[in-house]
Amino acid sequence: MPPSEERKSPAAGGGVQSLERAFVLLEHMADAGGEIGLSELANDSGLPLPTIHRLMRTLVASGYVRQQSNRRYALGPRLIRLGEAAARPLTTWARPHLARLVDVTGETANMALLDGDEVVYVAQVPSRHSMRMITEVGKRVPPHTAAVGKALLSQRPDAEVRSMLVRTGMPALTERTVTSPDAFLAELATVRADGWAVDDNEQEIGVRCLAVSVPDSPTPAAISVSGPAGRLTEDSTDKIVPLLREVARDLSASLNAHRPA
Repeated sequence: MPPSEERKSPAAGGGVQSLERAFVLLEHMADAGGEIGLSELANDSGLPLPTIHRLMRTLVASGYVRQQSNRRYALGPRLIRLGEAAARPLTTWARPHLARLVDVTGETANMALLDGDEVVYVAQVPSRHSMRMITEVGKRVPPHTAAVGKALLSQRPDAEVRSMLVRTGMPALTERTVTSPDAFLAELATVRADGWAVDDNEQEIGVRCLAVSVPDSPTPAAISVSGPAGRLTEDSTDKIVPLLREVARDLSASLNAHRPA
């Protein structure tokens, strides 16, 4: 079942329907880049406008949503604390798997999530080389510039990705950054077919990165190996990608072992 249909389902397993619907609205807001109008919410969620009005008033009153001067709604600041708290256990569970990537490849390993229209790095184990790639945990980058962003967006429909690219404007961080929506969507088709993504000097000149999505992750996630382009060469791809896939499967099993039954 597609995610949009799944979100429209009535309360499952005896859950509280109004609570489930509130989370549906928050998820649609996140998919829209964090800001959305009521008519868009109604179209995306399939919920009646009176229901949406009632739920949004509650979310605004509690600080999880705020109403803009243009009467559109934006995700509120209270969600930041929840997101940060949710990311901390992910970091703990991810680190042993990232450390394995570092041990085998010698390069820095990362884990990232998609937060609205940005990629946020939530865990990292650095290379032991004196010359290495370091991306600070908490750093946010446009998803079209990063291998982890490509891996994450490859799991989304093209129409949704195109809307995101329009919102971000696809800024060029280097002369190698892909800045055409059509070219980027063509690259995502290759990522879907091959099962891995590459950032080849697109976020920073001299840096290359390989990434895969984490299958069946409780929240969409991707892991990567990044390093100087002189060490992380095209010839090394055939060795690193199978390892990334194996570690991603193991990480998925670890994350899902902590999910409630």
